[in-house]
Amino acid sequence: MQAALDNAWVVLAGVLVFVMQAGFALLETGLTRVKNTTNILAKNLADMCIGVVAFLAVGYALAFGAGNPWWGTEGFFLAGTDLVAPGSSGSGNISTAALFFFQAVFAAAAVTIASGAMAERTRFKAYLLFSATMTAFVYPMVVHWTWGGGFIADISINGARFSDFAGSAVVHGTGGAAALAGAVFLGPRLGKYTPDGRPRQIAGHATPMVVLGVFILWLGWFGFNAGSQLAATAGSPVTRVIFNTALAGAAGTLAAGAVVWRRQGQPDMAIISNGTLAGLVSITAGCASMNVLGTIVTASLAGALGVYSMSFIERKRIDDPIGAVSVHGVCGFWGTLAVGLFARYDDGYLGRDNAGLFYGGGGYQLVVQLILVAVVAGWVLVTTGALFAVLRRYGLLRVSPQEEALGLDLSEHGIGAYPEDVLPRDARAYQPPDPAAG
Repeated sequence: MQAALDNAWVVLAGVLVFVMQAGFALLETGLTRVKNTTNILAKNLADMCIGVVAFLAVGYALAFGAGNPWWGTEGFFLAGTDLVAPGSSGSGNISTAALFFFQAVFAAAAVTIASGAMAERTRFKAYLLFSATMTAFVYPMVVHWTWGGGFIADISINGARFSDFAGSAVVHGTGGAAALAGAVFLGPRLGKYTPDGRPRQIAGHATPMVVLGVFILWLGWFGFNAGSQLAATAGSPVTRVIFNTALAGAAGTLAAGAVVWRRQGQPDMAIISNGTLAGLVSITAGCASMNVLGTIVTASLAGALGVYSMSFIERKRIDDPIGAVSVHGVCGFWGTLAVGLFARYDDGYLGRDNAGLFYGGGGYQLVVQLILVAVVAGWVLVTTGALFAVLRRYGLLRVSPQEEALGLDLSEHGIGAYPEDVLPRDARAYQPPDPAAG
C-alpha cells in the first residue's frame, strides 16, 4: 500500500510539473511580440519532446546511474532495470519509470527557462541543438553532483552538507545561467537600444497570457516542490512544502508589486507577474527547511531583487525579453544561499535542525551553499557558452536582421499564429464551377 501511494504521488506531481510547460508557453508568448508566437510555442513543445528522448538515452544515466562522483556510467536507455517494480529506482519505493518521468519533466523545465531569454532572434535549428545538449548532458551532470550522490553531495564542512530540496540552483539556477549565456552571445534584439545605448521597452502582446501562465506555473509548482519528497509517508514535510510554496508566491508578488509601483508610479503587471515566479523560485531550495518567517523574508527579498536585477541587466545591454536570467538565475541562486541563513528544519539533506546562520547553525551551511552556487553557475556558463560561441562563429545562432524584422513565425515556420483570414481572399474561389467552361 505504501509503495502504491508513493508512486502515485510522484506520478501526480510529475503531471503537475508537465503542465508547467503550458504555463511557460503562455508566459513567454505573452511577453513577446505577436510575430514570434508560433516560434515560442514550437520551442516549448520541442523542449518537452527532445527532453524526454535525450534524458532517456543519456541524461538519466549520467544523472542517476552508478559510476563515479562526476558522472553516471550505467543505465543508458534505462537498460538493466525493471521499469515498474517498486523500489527499482533506488529511491525508496519509487519505480524507475516513475522516477524517470518525474526527473524528465524537470529536465525539460530547466531548458525551457532559457528559451525566453533567447526569444525573437534565435535560429530554430540552433535552439533544438541547445535543447538536446542541455537535457542530455549539461543539466544531468549538475543532477549527478547533487541529487545523484556526486561530489557536491559528498562535501561536508564541519557537518554542513548541501541542501537544494527541489532545485533553486539545480534546476532554476541551471536554466538561468544558460539563459544568461544565450542572451550574451545572441546580443540584443533589433531596436532594443537607442544609438546612445539607452534601453527601449519592447512590450509583449498579450497580458492575459502572462497572468494565466503564471497561475498555471504556480499550480505546477506544488508538484515541483512537494513531489521532490519522492514519498507520501506520514510525518513527511509535504504539507509544509505546499504551505511554503503558496506563501512564497504571494510574498514575492506583493514585494515586486510594491517596488515597481514605487519606482514607476504604476503597477506593471508584467514585472509583478515575474515577482510571483521570483518568490516561487527562491523557496524551491528551502521549501522543506524554512518556517513562516524564513519563507516570507526569502520570497519577499526575491521579489524585490528580481525587479532590480532585471533593470540592472537591461542597462548592461543584455536583452532578456522575459526576465529569465533575473527570475530563475539570480533569484534561484539567492534562494539556495538563503538556506544557509534561514534553515530551521531538517529536510533530509541538512541532517540537522537549526542549520541556518540565524538559528544558531553557524556559517558553514552558507559556505556549502555558496560552493553549490559557484559550481552550478560556472559549469553551465562554460558549457553553454562554448556551444553558443561555436554556433555564432559559424553564423548558425542568430537569424538575419531581415528575418528578425519579419518575425520568426514567417521566417522560421512559414505561418503566423493569428492569420487574419484563413480562407482564400478571392471571392471566385467560392463560386461553383461553370460546366460550360473548358
